[in-house]
Amino acid sequence: MSNKVWFITGAGRGLGVDISIAALAAGYKVVATGRNTDKVKKALGESENLLTVKLDITQSADAEAAVKAAIEKFGQIDVLVNNAANFNAGYFEELSMEEIENQLATSLYGPMKVTKAVLPVMRKQRSGHIITISSTAGLTGYTFCSAYAASKFGIEGWMESLQTEVEQFGITTTIVNPGFFRTELLTEESTKYSANEIADYDEGRKQQLAFWKGANGQQPGDPVKLANALITVSRLEKPPHRFIAGVDAIGTAEQVAATLQEQLNAFRKLSSSLAIEDAKIL
Repeated sequence: MSNKVWFITGAGRGLGVDISIAALAAGYKVVATGRNTDKVKKALGESENLLTVKLDITQSADAEAAVKAAIEKFGQIDVLVNNAANFNAGYFEELSMEEIENQLATSLYGPMKVTKAVLPVMRKQRSGHIITISSTAGLTGYTFCSAYAASKFGIEGWMESLQTEVEQFGITTTIVNPGFFRTELLTEESTKYSANEIADYDEGRKQQLAFWKGANGQQPGDPVKLANALITVSRLEKPPHRFIAGVDAIGTAEQVAATLQEQLNAFRKLSSSLAIEDAKIL
């Protein structure tokens, strides 16, 4: 187990630093990646079990080069942690398409590009574990989070579908849905608020900005504990396909499940009447 190699994105700050430290402390080899390798090195220091590699997850060439460097150094990749992300906040109508596309490029297409680069390695090994950080915003939508939730809902569908495709090669996937953790996601470096303003949204925007800016540094979740929980999850003989992380996230997931059941029951009779009479149920 101590020979496992972890490949972690966004390892220069926030949760990525905590996951990298936890993996190193567990005796694993770590490929710590980030757009700014100086920040990664400053955060993690040096170790014979650590390789720092430049990786902008929006660039496929970066992903392929980082994977190549990991294989040259350690010979394998056993756990991929898709952690790097950002937050483009704002009312949907006020968000520009450039802002929306930036959100998807980083939080959805980025993890896809990195995973595409890693999968051939894991497929050849006939083993691997892909852990992708989603959010409770991947379970339900939130005001001011339309672009962010779109990227996280995309993560959910992609990862669930991917699992069915790669399990034949001994590869498993885990979606992580954290609640509010005291990471650096809500700092100015990771969160951008739409510059476009529509007067009808002024009062609501004022309240939303106060909430999101005020939440930074006040989140109840401990990212160090979350990082160690991911180590625990990765060591299970059969890691879960989904890990709901945090008491608040559990509450959100339970409410989503209850609401879905309520909606299903409310129109069960109408929904059940829509089949062609002689059609077979697939």
